[in-house]
Amino acid sequence: MATETTGESTLRAENIERMVKGFALQEYTMKQVLMVSSSNSWSESYYQETAEDLTASGTRSIKGVPRLANFPYGEVSFEKKSAYMEKYAFEGVISWEDEKTNAIDVIARTLLRIARGVAKAVDDEIWEVLSEGQSPTNINDTSITAGNEWDSSTVANRDPIQNILDARSEIKKNNYKISNGFLLLSPTDESNLLGNPNIRNAGQFYTDSVTKNGVIGRALGLTFIVSNSVTEDYAMVVGNKEAATWKAAHPLTVVTIEDPGIKKTVRAWELGVTQLINPKAITLISNTQE
Repeated sequence: MATETTGESTLRAENIERMVKGFALQEYTMKQVLMVSSSNSWSESYYQETAEDLTASGTRSIKGVPRLANFPYGEVSFEKKSAYMEKYAFEGVISWEDEKTNAIDVIARTLLRIARGVAKAVDDEIWEVLSEGQSPTNINDTSITAGNEWDSSTVANRDPIQNILDARSEIKKNNYKISNGFLLLSPTDESNLLGNPNIRNAGQFYTDSVTKNGVIGRALGLTFIVSNSVTEDYAMVVGNKEAATWKAAHPLTVVTIEDPGIKKTVRAWELGVTQLINPKAITLISNTQE
């Protein structure tokens, strides 16, 4: 292989591609809530399992089966769902003149914004799927009583810890574990939550992972994640990677296309889809009663 110097365009292009991927990985916040698996199909089918405990069919009972009697019968039910792959793509163009003469580093800024654009589009879609468009039909849903919102004018009425515990309990009632789960927040509700004295004084709250992929701390058995993809006045408790899956047909890919003396194009794309597998492992908290 030929030796290349630091000025070679092939090295510059490779560095740009690494930088975009690096920026994007820092920007993704919602994927960490999901199980991630690969796919090579355009359409992905999956099955939503009923969350309720099984009961014996007919008039039979699991308890008190007589001697020599047949066992009562129970059957798990599933609903088949299908989802189609979605392509996420973005590109930016930097003119040769801007690259050479601009007072700001247009290459670095373009890399950051292209990466952020792809990551934000993926995160927006994940939130839309998990929250069912803020119109829950399958996931758990709990509303904060009017006058007790996290930003209520009556400070004494704010009780986010109880609201979060109520949301956790809805998941546990449906037989899903909530340990190592997540609490998804918008930036506004992050401020309302962390500014609450009950949260500030919670002995189990800590922030050793502050700002890493949106993680701002942990309490009540949940990792707190803040994202602009989360709709303001809503929050969400999600069981640890049980609720949904990100099916990745093609990972984030970046190329740099050079048109010497004219422009440089930075292009990024990925292909995947979010599947809501176990909706009862999610509770949407509505903080919109004012």
